[in-house]
Amino acid sequence: MRKNSIKNTRVNGEVQRVLAEIIRGGIKDPRISPLTSVVAVEVSPDLKTCKAWISVLGDEESGKKTMEGLKSASGYLKNQLAKEINLRNTPEITFILDQSIAYGVNMSKLIDEVTGNNRGEE
Repeated sequence: MRKNSIKNTRVNGEVQRVLAEIIRGGIKDPRISPLTSVVAVEVSPDLKTCKAWISVLGDEESGKKTMEGLKSASGYLKNQLAKEINLRNTPEITFILDQSIAYGVNMSKLIDEVTGNNRGEE
């Protein structure tokens, strides 16, 4: 299976959907923020590993705590993923904190400040 094949794209989408459902409703760890979302998932072509980009709305501390909680729950997540999706191999999940949404919000605020200041001076 090639990395950008249709099958791989479908597997990525399905794993992302199921992983988001499990994180939203299946984990009772208080460290995991309720404002956690799975931004993207990339499953390797041999279905052995999986990278999941996670976005957490909030401060940096809640992001760190959420990542700790997800890493400690990775065995449970893999088990639930195996029950939900029928794959030949259930991938080992690696979580990566995605800060692109927070970066975009911050840049938007900065742009608003600059354009707001320029309007006041004219």
